[in-house]
Amino acid sequence: MTGTRPVRPAGPAGAPAEPVERVGRGWIAALSLANGAIWVGWYGPLQILLASQAGDFAPGSGMSKETVLAWVTGAGALVSLVANPFFGALSDRTTARFGRRTPWIVAGAAGGALSLLLLAGAGGVATMAVGWCLVQLTLNAAFAAVTAAVPDRVPRRQRGSVGGWLGAAQVLGVVGGTGLATVAGGVAAGYAACAVFTVMGVAPYVLRHPDLRLAPADRPAWTWRGFLAGFWLSPRRHPDLAWAWLTRFLINLSNALVLLYLLYYLRDRLHRPDPGESVLILTAVNGLTLLATVVAGGVWSDRVGRRKPFVVWSGVLMAVATAALAGRQTWPGAIVAAAVLGVGFGVFTSVDFALMTDVLPKALDRGKDLGVINVANALPQVAAPALAAPIVTYLGGYRVLYLVAAVIGLAGAVLVGRIRGVD
Repeated sequence: MTGTRPVRPAGPAGAPAEPVERVGRGWIAALSLANGAIWVGWYGPLQILLASQAGDFAPGSGMSKETVLAWVTGAGALVSLVANPFFGALSDRTTARFGRRTPWIVAGAAGGALSLLLLAGAGGVATMAVGWCLVQLTLNAAFAAVTAAVPDRVPRRQRGSVGGWLGAAQVLGVVGGTGLATVAGGVAAGYAACAVFTVMGVAPYVLRHPDLRLAPADRPAWTWRGFLAGFWLSPRRHPDLAWAWLTRFLINLSNALVLLYLLYYLRDRLHRPDPGESVLILTAVNGLTLLATVVAGGVWSDRVGRRKPFVVWSGVLMAVATAALAGRQTWPGAIVAAAVLGVGFGVFTSVDFALMTDVLPKALDRGKDLGVINVANALPQVAAPALAAPIVTYLGGYRVLYLVAAVIGLAGAVLVGRIRGVD
């Protein structure tokens, strides 16, 4: 690993300055690969492997496969809610010789790989739940550090394009994880493949690109009370951050409702002969259209210097596509909906990330604050099973589920207008 550079101080507290020097293509590519590798570790299980295990373990558990999957993913999401801001806050205070973020990327990726291997050997629902919770704990440590590196190093007028490349890597991670889980040759082999890729994917960034260091003298004084109190970001004091958080939560909840039971929807409602392969096809279609817009949307946003219109219209487009999925429950309709959702989510992914970094309150707390913001990504994984299971089972099935998802996503798009400090 090459040497590290100290954090640029600004102000009496030693808070990091806003970056002004544009980052290069090599740095962007390496960080994007690390981000994609983390998403491989998440979405190989979420798209294919956990659902397959739930189907295998359900008969001996006294629960349906839908209930097993909901409990396991919900428990993991609860861990994620705590892990992301917690490790983000720890990385803010880390004074290691290799920097603030890099040690957590390394530890998180290695721990995630080991946790995926534990899942590969799971023999029942309990081991499956423990393994998935450990995956969420460790990979969220790495993810918190990766996302915090952007406001650490990237100037504001480049964050849309960098967010676009990170979003493209996220999509490729979802597609790659789904593909590895599908073609690896079984559940255990799928987990092993995802574990190996996760470790290999973060290596170029941590080995080739030095991190910024925090001098021990600049680390804030430690108290448990102050540390825990820092996780509360008052909506009254930071209204833009609160509205931005809420819009991200609602749009991600809508997306989570669409994805959660996708394998079962294709098997039980559309009667696809190979639902796992069908999930891969839809994921690939969605990924292709998302890749076509994610970088372009971020670059366009940087050039015009505006964020909100892009987030609003991408959210509206996603809501329309989700509503269409509810109305036309056929395989061709699912393909069209996946393509349109990809267009909208591509723009949302890059521009909303840039918007979030623009409303961060304090430079010294970037990792912790982004961790709090990332709760808006994890909390939908808790809320979605609780909301989706009764709708699918008792309140109208998949048609009603997708209509509810469309309304939630549209609400998120509309509320972006309440943000005042960003154009």
